[in-house]
Amino acid sequence: MLNIDAPTTQASLPFDRLIPALNDAFASGCEVPLRHNHAVATTPGTPGDCGTLLLMPAWSVSSGYMGVKTVCVYPGNNRRKLPGLYSTYILYSVETGRPLALIDGNEITSRRTAAASALAASFLSRKDARTMLVLGAGRVASLLPYAYRSVREIERVGIWDIDAAQAQCLADRLRADGFDAHVVSGLDAKTCAVDVISAATLSTEPLIRREYLGPGTHVDLIGGFTPAMRETDDACFAGTSVFVDTEEAASKAGDLLSPIARGVLARTDIRSDLAGLCRAGHPGRRSAEEITVFKAVGTALEDLAAAAMCFEAVANH
Repeated sequence: MLNIDAPTTQASLPFDRLIPALNDAFASGCEVPLRHNHAVATTPGTPGDCGTLLLMPAWSVSSGYMGVKTVCVYPGNNRRKLPGLYSTYILYSVETGRPLALIDGNEITSRRTAAASALAASFLSRKDARTMLVLGAGRVASLLPYAYRSVREIERVGIWDIDAAQAQCLADRLRADGFDAHVVSGLDAKTCAVDVISAATLSTEPLIRREYLGPGTHVDLIGGFTPAMRETDDACFAGTSVFVDTEEAASKAGDLLSPIARGVLARTDIRSDLAGLCRAGHPGRRSAEEITVFKAVGTALEDLAAAAMCFEAVANH
């Protein structure tokens, strides 16, 4: 069994190849059981220190692969100066169950998340999109401008984060790589006057409000994955075109559960999932003025596609 470390995983998953690979995976489909989601109480009586254990299996007979990702999410790690997420991926032969590779799950997760975000934006953002606001400055957020640059000619990037120093570090890195990047100190209609807003935070309070959004904006929500997490207010789903990565999003994401419960959004109002977009079952954005909202919670299909791509790159090297 190959043991593929983080630098090798990263090098094996360039966005210009990973995004088309995800498109093909969504178009062809695979078996994806519902993920296991378990709360882990580390300190009795202190809910803020609870962790989350996710188990995400998937397999595809046509591709020949099967895999499972384990993810540990600990928001309280920020106080410990540790990453909030750790994960591992084990890839198997679907025919025999033979283990093929142990792959760095952090790189799999972050790169496929950013790639899926950009894949959705290739259908939902305006083709002339040039400006972007990123909420968050962590591992996934830091990759978003690079992923988006594979599908749109992104030039100007604003960075907002609760940690201003971390936001500045990301802005500096982006400028070194050719982006016109700057730190945004607050969120309002002026700072959100961009073509794309992409949120990759672990927030439990709305950050983006409907009154901040102008015509033609694409809103990308990829941080929250539990009922308690929120990156937008309910009004962001009123009179906008709503899309999801999978049907699971409407059952697990606080950003969708709240407006659905309050009658702001009906499940039938959701235009399409990502598979429908990749299979040309829905055209995506229909007009330049349309406000599109994409809510993702992640799917093991993306992990499997990325892991298979990584394994083949290393095994055939």
